Amino acid sequence: MNEKLKTLRAKAMRLPLEPGVYIMKDKNNKIIYIGKAKKLKNRVSQYFGSQNNHPIKVRKMVENVDDFDFIIVKSEFEALVLECSLIKQHTPKYNILLKDDKGYHYIKIAGKDWKNLSSEKQKLDDGAKYLGPYTSSDCVSKSVSEAQKIFRLPTCGKFFPDDINRKGRPCLNFHIKLCNAPCVGKVSREEHNRAVDNAVKFITGGNDALIRELKKQMEAAAENLEFEKAASLRDSIQAIEKTAAKQTVVSMKTKEQDVFAVCESLGKVCLSVLRFSEGRLYDSEYFFTNAIDELPSIREKLIADYYSMRNNIPSNIAVDGEVEGLNALVQMLTEKKGRNVRIYIPEKGENASLMKMCSDNAAEKLAQHIGRSGKTVAALDELASLLGLDAPPEYIESYDISHTDGADNVAGMIVFRGGKPLKSAYRRFEIKGFSGQDDYRSMTEVLTRRFNEYEKTKHENLQEGFGRKPDLILLDGGIGQVNAVKPVLEAFGLTDIPLFGMVKDNKHRTRAIAYGGGEIAINDKRRAFTLVSDIQEEVHRFSVEYHRQKQKKTLTAMTLTEIEGVGNVRAKNILKHFRTLSAVRKATIDELCQVDGLNEATARNIYNHYHRNENDD
Repeated sequence: MNEKLKTLRAKAMRLPLEPGVYIMKDKNNKIIYIGKAKKLKNRVSQYFGSQNNHPIKVRKMVENVDDFDFIIVKSEFEALVLECSLIKQHTPKYNILLKDDKGYHYIKIAGKDWKNLSSEKQKLDDGAKYLGPYTSSDCVSKSVSEAQKIFRLPTCGKFFPDDINRKGRPCLNFHIKLCNAPCVGKVSREEHNRAVDNAVKFITGGNDALIRELKKQMEAAAENLEFEKAASLRDSIQAIEKTAAKQTVVSMKTKEQDVFAVCESLGKVCLSVLRFSEGRLYDSEYFFTNAIDELPSIREKLIADYYSMRNNIPSNIAVDGEVEGLNALVQMLTEKKGRNVRIYIPEKGENASLMKMCSDNAAEKLAQHIGRSGKTVAALDELASLLGLDAPPEYIESYDISHTDGADNVAGMIVFRGGKPLKSAYRRFEIKGFSGQDDYRSMTEVLTRRFNEYEKTKHENLQEGFGRKPDLILLDGGIGQVNAVKPVLEAFGLTDIPLFGMVKDNKHRTRAIAYGGGEIAINDKRRAFTLVSDIQEEVHRFSVEYHRQKQKKTLTAMTLTEIEGVGNVRAKNILKHFRTLSAVRKATIDELCQVDGLNEATARNIYNHYHRNENDD
């Protein structure tokens, strides 16, 4: 630990165990990070302890900290409110900041006598009625377009009543039942305006109430023998029901709520938000930011930041995982709304389906942002959730042992970075500590050697290889392998590395994940299951391939030991020098003499052994 970190840690250890806000500053006295803590001493001192336990983003931030300040408050709630306020004022470099720089979109209802429905990018002072603002242009345009089709509203841009009867016949949309043709007087002003009002209700309200109202109008029209009007209303009802059947999010029991999902990969975070009102999805948003904290803390900051930019806070907020400082966040949102706000994690039913949809959106958006596939990002996210990890494992190491009845005992180590094989980081191990068959002892030796190398290079903060600490270790095997390796991690002080085994069934296929206390079923988590299966197959392939190479060399060396003067050591040196037996056969006596430990007499024996027929001739 350098002197600056020691000084800062000593200062942090003098802080009180009380709630407050801490303010990190660089050498120019500029604020670079603002955070809040339930206990200042515990939280701030963590930054200036061992840097090996921090993500790269945190390490970079700590490297730039020259001093810090703090403000003590009465409660965690006050700390959260003060943190949000200070972040807005100073916009520190390393804080999570949602930038609300998207264009807004509106639904416009224009006209007094003859109403007109359209989607607009700007709100003008033109006397029209505007609904919004909405941040999703796609949601607005699709909703307006669907409503225009259902209620047969004109989309031609004509002005009524000025353009009525200017043409002798209606356009194609009338004939394919997409327009009521007010341009040629097919509907009255009252009927047209009622259709526009119903379209607005369809966009902004629930379907059930609208369908009930339309059915009453249809029955009344039929009683009055207005069969054409009744048929038109019937078609509108069927169109609404058909649309509702397509949109699975319409039948929500919770009428008003926002759904938040966070996805993390490669140091980037995507926040996806789905907004519901009257049982309908009416808006969606997503934001990208840097991951500098654990996911519970990221969720808290993102949600607090999100609602600091908005006044319409729903009564129910669904989240995809644990939220740090939950009570303080709920209190802050409740005070801003003026009514109780609930934050919860949906576990089953309709809301769980909505959460999955939101999580899938976050994974796909983040995948596009960082140049990956959405399936890969979602698989890592699902694996983290399954194993109870704080964040998706970006750097996964996997190990497997391979031998033939204890002979040619080797191990393979593979690496998956971002859900994909990183072959430049693959490593092979020859078991040296003992002879014979003992998979547990072999795995212990391999992991010990691996982390001995880590101790030598950990201060270099390498991005791959032995100098990088893995986010997850997966062993090919069950509880026995896991329990054998646990003491190794404890000896190196690396118990924070998640350690699991990959259990196979009797057909050598992935069946479950093993940990110290038992097994975790994985078959019903398709994305995580596929990823773990790929890892298990790859590490098995890599270790078996090395074992076969070793076995082949052993067999080759055995043929060399048949020659007078060549023992096991000389046979290994010869193969190491020439690589293949074919090269040994072609070598001259002078070339053979260049092998370490090989004299001229033995070199001549080897040459004569492979050129016996020539000598006879």
